[in-house]
Amino acid sequence: MSSSRHMKSFGASRRSLLQGLGAAAVGISFGGLSACSQGASTSGGEGNKLNFYNWDTYIGTHTLADFKKAAGIDVNMSIFATNDELFAKMKTGNSGFDVIVPSNDFVERLSQADLLLPLDHTKLPNLKNIDPAFMDVPYDPGRKWSAPYTWLVLGIGYRKSKMPAGFKPDSWKYLFESDQFKGKIAVLSEAGDMIRLGAKYLGHSVNGLDQATIDKVTAMLIKQKPNIKAFHEDNGQDMLLSKEVDLVLEYNGDIAQVKTEDDDIDFIIPKEGSQLNSDNWCIPKDSARPDNAHKFINYMMDAQASKHIFETILYPTTNAAAKALMPDSYKNNPIIFPTAEELARCEYAAFDASKAQVYEDAMTKIKAA
Repeated sequence: MSSSRHMKSFGASRRSLLQGLGAAAVGISFGGLSACSQGASTSGGEGNKLNFYNWDTYIGTHTLADFKKAAGIDVNMSIFATNDELFAKMKTGNSGFDVIVPSNDFVERLSQADLLLPLDHTKLPNLKNIDPAFMDVPYDPGRKWSAPYTWLVLGIGYRKSKMPAGFKPDSWKYLFESDQFKGKIAVLSEAGDMIRLGAKYLGHSVNGLDQATIDKVTAMLIKQKPNIKAFHEDNGQDMLLSKEVDLVLEYNGDIAQVKTEDDDIDFIIPKEGSQLNSDNWCIPKDSARPDNAHKFINYMMDAQASKHIFETILYPTTNAAAKALMPDSYKNNPIIFPTAEELARCEYAAFDASKAQVYEDAMTKIKAA
């Protein structure tokens, strides 16, 4: 995952079918940290500091200030735009970060590369708030390396007034193989997502792609490139909002955000299906403050803290306790929570070590064409 998820335009500082999404709350906790700990200094020699590496506008407007009040820990947040960028930073082994937010396939990639610290579940009591559907996942069985944050789905954000009468862009064709919206299209810059979605459009799974399919997708996107305005990095929803483009490949939460500002915007999951993602809290192996990191992640899973985050970012929450506190306008929003029928056509991408460089090479070729 990869792209913008997040709400720059809101002035704030952004991915098994999910049967459990409507599940009732599973135990509401109103604080990973007791009230008496407010303003207390941290123990364990880690100081009162935490370095946090996050997607842009992917946190509540006052979440970090609330955490400082509760735990006495100052959070310094830095921003990355793609999982590829995050991985490159982690690969140095000296990232300087204590908490990061990789997507599902990159949790696999980072853990396989021995770049993550195993989580201590005894320090994360608010895991009880998480919907059980997200607790034992193929990319991290038993949640050894990651705690769930959001889930999300890629689709097409579009400007309704720029579509022909009665028309909905219900196929990836309009982004990948058509000149109907020439010069008014933006797609993702992240390699894996683009190649996998191109394959989905051509009738394949997003997983297990052979070289012939990858080559076919690469050729298709090279041919389409004259019709594409931008391979965007973390700002596709802004391009749609500012009317630079009429169609954008984006995450549902990003489009939900800008739709609150402009009702001419809508979102559709193409009929061929799409890719699901899930973003996660992880601690880098090189973290200098693992105790502070556990406190931070636990606080992020607090029901009230999580409610504020999701009211801000408008992504689908994995936190059942927080979801139970949310208004119907969130719980019943069809962009945030697509139908079971739509989700049945979507799948998670698994990390395939043999393909990572292949996808990046293909994307380099597409962009250079």
